[in-house]
Amino acid sequence: MPQHIAAPVVVAAAGNLPKIIEEFVGRANSGTSEVSIARMRSPGGWSEPGQTPEFDEYTVVLRGMLRVTSRGGRIDVGAGQAVIVPAGEWVQYSTPEREGAEYLAVCLPAFSPDTVHRDG
Repeated sequence: MPQHIAAPVVVAAAGNLPKIIEEFVGRANSGTSEVSIARMRSPGGWSEPGQTPEFDEYTVVLRGMLRVTSRGGRIDVGAGQAVIVPAGEWVQYSTPEREGAEYLAVCLPAFSPDTVHRDG
C-alpha cells in the first residue's frame, strides 16, 4: 500500500549559520533506511564541516548556487544542475553567494548522523 507523506520533518543541520532541512523520506520521517529525500534551504555565507559519508548523495539545485568542494577540486552547481558525490568521497558543501540556495538531496542508503562522518 502506498505511504502518504503529509509533511516533511525538520531535522537539525550542521554548519556555521542556520540551515533548514526538511526530510520527506528517510530515517527521521518515514522510517526508511534505504533512501532519504530532503529539501535544503541554506542562507548566503553558509558552510558545513567536511564529511566522508558512507552513502551516495545526489543533489539537484532548485535556486541559487551550491558549492561542492572535494579533494579533486571545487564545483559550483547552479539552479537546474545536479551533482553526484559517491560514498567514501570527502566533500564539503557551502552556499557562498548572498542569495543562498535551495536544493533537493537524495542519499542512498538514507542519511544517518552515524554514517556521515563529519570532520572535527
